[in-house]
Amino acid sequence: MKFGIFGSASAQRGHGDVDSASGYRDHIEYVIEAEALGFGSTFLVEHHFTGFGQVSATLNLLTYIAAKTRTIRLGTAVTVLPWHNPVLLAEQAATLDLLSGGRLDFGVGKGYRHIEFQGFCVPMEEAEERFQEALAVITKAWLSEQRFSHHGKYWNFENVIVEPPTAQKPHPPIWMGAGSPPSIRRVAELGYNLLLDQFAPFDEIGARIALFRQEVEKRGRVYSPMQVAVARALHIARDQADKEAQLDLRMKGQERMRKISERPDGGNKASIMSFADNREASEDAALFGTVDEIAAKLERLRVLGAEYLLLNGWGASPANLRGFAQHLMPAFTREEARPETAVALARG
Repeated sequence: MKFGIFGSASAQRGHGDVDSASGYRDHIEYVIEAEALGFGSTFLVEHHFTGFGQVSATLNLLTYIAAKTRTIRLGTAVTVLPWHNPVLLAEQAATLDLLSGGRLDFGVGKGYRHIEFQGFCVPMEEAEERFQEALAVITKAWLSEQRFSHHGKYWNFENVIVEPPTAQKPHPPIWMGAGSPPSIRRVAELGYNLLLDQFAPFDEIGARIALFRQEVEKRGRVYSPMQVAVARALHIARDQADKEAQLDLRMKGQERMRKISERPDGGNKASIMSFADNREASEDAALFGTVDEIAAKLERLRVLGAEYLLLNGWGASPANLRGFAQHLMPAFTREEARPETAVALARG
């Protein structure tokens, strides 16, 4: 298996002597330590207008992290294309890829939070069309060695060429967030990698991976488990009471997310919202528990086809990061750690 990290910094607006950048600095140190511990990637969210300080300028923060690290891959999970000028975004992403020595993983999505579309004055009904047009412009911009023009429904560009060129050729890997069957089929059709959210329970994750593999192979391509990254929340619990307390906090966070995501008519049907308010599903989905409990869940995920996990260390906890690297990661990354031995190895 392969492991990366996933999540967000937090920098609420400061008052008086409150340092509103402390959360960002903590997150940067967290990523630096993750690289030293052997995690292979860091994926950052993009969110706006939350009131609780989630990362908004994702590429800016990743560029700073790139300067502080050497090998860890730098991912967006996801950049929400309907809100961005695609040529400006192509330039910014290419700059990060160049400066980092070709470490960008460009994760994209169409968004799901009503408060964000409302804030940008972009109708949610336009999200799919805007997403498709923006993605087409970005990929053309990265691939074009000559100037080009684009005249679409939402964007118009005349005689442009994107500079600088990307370090990775033909362009950085593109990851798409998807959950519904039509969206997963679309990712396979385009030949991109698949990002799966942290809320869907294990059996649902297995079904989504199986569908994606089927769609990739149906198109005559070779499927690799590394083409699918699955986000999972992580907390190594001291005991059952600690586990339950952390699950309570997680449900409160998910309720807050639901409130800022829901449309006034209650019509937000995004797949990422399907399980966010279900405690039973949340407990099944999250890697919360003792080392033994988490090891068993990791083995279950591997059997279901999930071999690349992005771990949300639940508040960017260095203790969770170190505990996972010490007690769990070796058991699931060793060549000899086959299904029948992985849990035993995790126990030491």
